[in-house]
Amino acid sequence: MIDIKHAQMAFRDYVKPYDITNGKIELKIKHTFRTVEVAKKIAEDLNLNEEQCLLAELISLLHDIGRFEQVRIYNTFRDDESIDHADLGVKILFEDGKIRKFIQDTKYDDIIYKAVKNHNKFQIEEGLKEEELLQAKIVRDADKTDIFARFALDVELCKNVLYDYKEMAKQTVSPKIMEKFAKYEQVNRNEFKRDIDSYINIIAFIFDYNFITGLKIIKQNHYIERTMEPICTCENTKEQMQTIINIANTYIEERIKKGC
Repeated sequence: MIDIKHAQMAFRDYVKPYDITNGKIELKIKHTFRTVEVAKKIAEDLNLNEEQCLLAELISLLHDIGRFEQVRIYNTFRDDESIDHADLGVKILFEDGKIRKFIQDTKYDDIIYKAVKNHNKFQIEEGLKEEELLQAKIVRDADKTDIFARFALDVELCKNVLYDYKEMAKQTVSPKIMEKFAKYEQVNRNEFKRDIDSYINIIAFIFDYNFITGLKIIKQNHYIERTMEPICTCENTKEQMQTIINIANTYIEERIKKGC
């Protein structure tokens, strides 16, 4: 059986050496524990058994473990400018052997490996086994849901660490990005032309949700509006930003109405 309390204590021990005064480190610690709670909610809503629920929590606890070394070495969250943090995470856990600090039982290793490795990819790799695919889907939804919470709840921290909101508020979304957004499609990061494209693609995360639990959380907490609020300050961009909000909310309502 998975001892999630032990794993959480081990996680706190793991992050102790990192500089908590660095906003990026603070942000990731908060994000990790909130992602665990969302994953737990998703697993419960799916009526999974206790073992599967605990495994979902454990995977979410470990999904961003590569971020801490990424920040220490490169001082950035941008994988394209440093290293893929999920790939780094599975290296730390399995090549460096850190996984045994969190769980002694080896029976879940393949599932944890696949879920952590795939949590940040544009698409989940093909060929995963049933449980590997299920857990990869759960952690991807949980991760995305807390990213919305992060931008809604940690506005000042995000402003200081991630984006220049004042500058973004003056920008308009590139036509290609806007076109795909209207079609309920995500965009690969190599298609971004400016920061606002990257930011709007965070809103487009909703198009990649596997389950409706996270979408319900977004709707209940008005995360779309709250994520967009800091950049809806310039008159010449307000109309486009409102269009994005409307498209996003329509999609969420359609998915929730379908129940899947």
